[in-house]
Amino acid sequence: MRDIMDNSAILTDRGLVRISGEAARDFLQGLFTCDMSDVSPTKPAFGALLTPQGKILFDFFVVEQDGAFLLDCRKDLAGDLAKRLVFYRLRAPVDIEDATGTLEVVAGWGNCPPPEGANPDPRLDALGWRMIAETGTISTRSSLKDYHAHRISLGVPEGGMDYAYSNAFPHEADMDLLNGVSFSKGCYVGQEVVSRMENRGTARTRIISVSLSGDAPPPGTEIRAGDRQIGTFGSAANGHGLAMVRTDRVSNALADNIALDAGGVEISPAASPWVDFGLTGGK
Repeated sequence: MRDIMDNSAILTDRGLVRISGEAARDFLQGLFTCDMSDVSPTKPAFGALLTPQGKILFDFFVVEQDGAFLLDCRKDLAGDLAKRLVFYRLRAPVDIEDATGTLEVVAGWGNCPPPEGANPDPRLDALGWRMIAETGTISTRSSLKDYHAHRISLGVPEGGMDYAYSNAFPHEADMDLLNGVSFSKGCYVGQEVVSRMENRGTARTRIISVSLSGDAPPPGTEIRAGDRQIGTFGSAANGHGLAMVRTDRVSNALADNIALDAGGVEISPAASPWVDFGLTGGK
């Protein structure tokens, strides 16, 4: 068993779906938001499978390994993702299986050097690295909670925690800023809606970083500016949190010196260096 130093954790909330076969790359290229032509054993991708209306059904990392593609996704949704891909397969010569249990996801950050087989997180360099290993072959010294605290400190959202599946567009989940959407590849499910939002700059709802004046409220708590709801609270750690908000309403509240409240806790927008949109919703 390999032991990895501090600032590394086994992500026990992640599952794996394996897609193999001679047509696997082309099959996934017509479904996913990321460009499968860029994926290689040393270059994973971050992407999503959308509804035809452009909302996120599943988000995941795509890793090429041992002649197949592995989807690093939420563990509780791995089976559903595999079933959805089977639905789209039709007669394509590909094999699809839920590999959760035999494989696990490991992440490292900060001063933890990447071991052999690890690759940079495709969303943001500061997040560190990720790797897929056989279950039980890696020993780490930090926890899943530590990993999420690191992610939250960087303002990076995660599906099912900071936005609800089937209810958010990629732009609302900041996937366009985190290398989760290719705007140069061909068609994929939901592509027309996503391209229209990009071209028109119509994403008024975004996930932003916030700082907290007290203990974090539960995920899903309404965020209000006076008597007006402006968003919902997501995940939090160590005085920092993420919130999905109407950026125009936040901007108006700040201009009018109206405090933002989430379940009785005052919150304030905090800067994330990778964000390039303002609080008016424009890019």
